Parts: sequence; C-alpha cells; structure tokens
Amino acid sequence: MERILMMDWLALLSLIFLFLAIVIGFTTRINTGIVAIGLALILGKISGITEAEIIKGFNYSLFITLTGVTFLFSIAQTNGTLDLLARKVIALCGKRSYIIPIAVFLLAVVLSAIGPGTIPVSALMAVLTVALALQMNIPPIKLAAFGLLGACAGGFSSIAPTGIIAITYAKASGIGGLELPLLLGLCIGMGSYAIILYIAFKWYAVKAEAPIARTETGKFTHQQLITLGGIVLMTVLTLFFEINVGLSAFLAIIILLLFRVTDEKEAFNNIPLSTLILVTGVGMLMNLVLLLGGIDMLSGMLASLMTKNTAPALFSLSGGILSWFSSTSGVVLPTLIPTIPYIVEHVEGVRGAEMVISLSNGAHAASLSPLSTLGALVLAAYTALVKPDAKERNKMFGGMFIISIIGVLFVSLLALMGVFNLVLPS
Repeated sequence: MERILMMDWLALLSLIFLFLAIVIGFTTRINTGIVAIGLALILGKISGITEAEIIKGFNYSLFITLTGVTFLFSIAQTNGTLDLLARKVIALCGKRSYIIPIAVFLLAVVLSAIGPGTIPVSALMAVLTVALALQMNIPPIKLAAFGLLGACAGGFSSIAPTGIIAITYAKASGIGGLELPLLLGLCIGMGSYAIILYIAFKWYAVKAEAPIARTETGKFTHQQLITLGGIVLMTVLTLFFEINVGLSAFLAIIILLLFRVTDEKEAFNNIPLSTLILVTGVGMLMNLVLLLGGIDMLSGMLASLMTKNTAPALFSLSGGILSWFSSTSGVVLPTLIPTIPYIVEHVEGVRGAEMVISLSNGAHAASLSPLSTLGALVLAAYTALVKPDAKERNKMFGGMFIISIIGVLFVSLLALMGVFNLVLPS
C-alpha cells in the first residue's frame, strides 16, 4: 500500500514538473527545452532515477533527423531558392486575384511537405503574403492566414519536422501507418478552414492588378537549380528507397556544399537550434514522466471525460488550448500523444490514429494566434512592412487571435463529426 502511494505521489509530482516547465517557458520566454532538462535532473534526483537514465531520454535519432532536414532547407533558404520558387508560383496567377489565396495555400502545403516544415515556410509566406496584400490594398490578415494554414497542413508530411515528431511519438505509442493519413487529415482540416475563410473574406469578389509580374521574378541560378536537385534527391531516397530522411538530407547537404551553393556558415546559423533543444529537452522530461507513471495518470484524467463520440473533439480542443501557450511540436505532441493508448484501452471504440490526427489539427489551428511562433512571424512581418501604430497593431493582434479561436473550434467540430476517421483504413 505504501509503495502504491509512493508511486502515485511520484506520478503526480512528474506532472507538476511538466506543468512547471510549460509555465516557466511561457512566462519567462526561456526555451522550454532548457527548463525541461534542468527540471528532469531535479525530478530524477527526487525519484531516485540515475543520471544515465535521465540522459537516455534524449532522442538521438529524432535529433539527427531534424538536424539534417532543417540544415538542408536552411541552405535552400539562404541562397534564395525557396523565395524565388514561391514568387514564380504566385506570378502564375497573373491578374486573377481571386485565385491568389488558393495558390498561396497550395504552395505552402507543397513547400512545407517536401521537407522544410511549418516554421521556415511560415516565415517565407508571412513576408510574401503581407507584401502581396499591401500591393493589392487589402488587409494583410486576409491573405496571411492562407499561408499559415497551408504550411501547417504540409508540415505533417512524413519528411517534414513536425510530421516526423508526430509519427515518431505515435509509433512509440504503438500507433503505426500514419504517414499518409496524417498528411491527408491535416490537409482536410486546414483546407476546410481555408475554404471557410475564403468565403468569409469574399475573395471571390476581389479584383486587383497582378501583384507580381512574371518578368519580375528572374531565372533560377546554377546554385539554386543544384539546390532543387538536392531536395529532389532527399525526397526520392526517403519515399522510394525508404532511407531515413535525416540521413538522406545529410547526403544531399554534402553534395550541395561541395558545389558551394551557399555560404556554409550562414546556413549553419539558420538551423533552428532552439527548436531542436525544445523538442529533445522536453522529450527528456517526458521520458521521466512516462517512467514515473505521470502519463498513465494524465491519460486516466482525460479518459474519464471522454466517450467514443467526444474523444477526438475533446483531444483536438485540448491540443488547441495547450498550443496557445506552448509549442505544438515541442510540448503538445510529446505530452498528449503518449496518453492515447490508455484512452483507446479504456474508452471503447476510440481509434488511436484518429486521435493523433484530431490532436494535430487542433494544435495547428491554434498556431494562427499571434502568441504562437507562426502567428508571431506574420505579426512581425506586418510590423516591419507597415510600421503600424499601437492601435493598428493591436487590431491585427486581436484579429489573428479570433481567427485562431474559430479555427480550433472548427476543426474540433470536424473531429466531433468523425471527419478525420474518413482518411483511415476501415
């Protein structure tokens, strides 16, 4: 009995430490991964877990994978390949302004899905869409949202960082075969919301001059063409030869650096090291939470509130709310995906894959908020290009947050209706 009480106490303590890491990271703006590593040491000492066991929680495979992919697309970003590709696609719209948000969404989906993921593509699309909106004399928020939604949808491909994280944690939780359903589920969720916004913003009635003429885009340089070849190589090796995407990326990187397609030091500096530390640092703390029974305790709390019909929607809503205050890839997915097996076992009729897709949709719909990294990129681009006063900036902030709230509620409604179950094998 005493042993059971001790285990319950340690499980509760591990959840308190996880909550503390999120709160400290949010309130102080210190990288939550760094906070998590420090708290993992303290929690380990309290619970009698060795330092070697604590370090085992560092996911080396995930680190190598994310480093390779982000480094490759850092090269493509620093030598202007991604920016020129984006501008060429938008230029194809010509004077048909009403299809620009559609082109922006699809472009962001494809760019994000082939490897860069949500953050680099959102950064690119934020600047591009705000600049385009200003040229077209429309509120930037009416175009920027499509770039973020597209980046979020494509970011869950099996070779993009966020998709890799979700699939890795799902596999560790016994949920496999998500590579295609996860991407399709996000495209349905984000795409459906994009359609709602297209109608709400009355894009079908927009008329304006072509914001980018085809003659203004220029041609790909020799270095940029080689870079595109490197991206294709990584994609082919990963999808057709089933080679680890991180290792495939490093092979492509070697070739690109040998051809001197960009400055190696500049590309290194653009690797999102803070994101890598965030993901792997929280993973170390989450490993202790798992060992101490915290995940089972959290799973039990969630399962007690759920039924077969409400589970996906409540999970989507939980992911959205948590994402307003923390990172989707670094905190939300690593925290909530491990709870799914318990919920599936104790709530009859719930499907694990559907729960992952619902969670991912809710968490990424929340990223339209200016409190999130992606939303903040749009707000930063708006501030830099428009130089608004406090009133205009606050209006943009509020508008983005409202769109984010509606987005979370909308995809949670889709989850309640069982829409994400449609992409899964029967």
